[in-house]
Amino acid sequence: MKKFFLVSCVAALFASYASAADGATVFKKCIACHGPKAEKSYLNKVPVLTTIDPATRLADMKAYKAGTVNGGKGKFGMGGVMKGQMATLSDDDMAAVNDYISTLK
Repeated sequence: MKKFFLVSCVAALFASYASAADGATVFKKCIACHGPKAEKSYLNKVPVLTTIDPATRLADMKAYKAGTVNGGKGKFGMGGVMKGQMATLSDDDMAAVNDYISTLK
């Protein structure tokens, strides 16, 4: 019985780790506009992502997904584009990519 419990715990831990969002992987879809190190100022409108406070950055991602930023137009006029980019991301994905951006220099 102890072996079964131990194996079950290890399997559950591995499953939760394997399904956890990977910020670096999620960020790959952002590279074209924001650069591999989030260093680009997209169209000279959007600030470099690493210069935005992490809490603000995450709130913006959630607002883009919901389509609620600036009446749907979005910050910096990017609401439509960013809503599409955020559409497939879960809250865990957004948190992971936000954390990943915070590690970039």
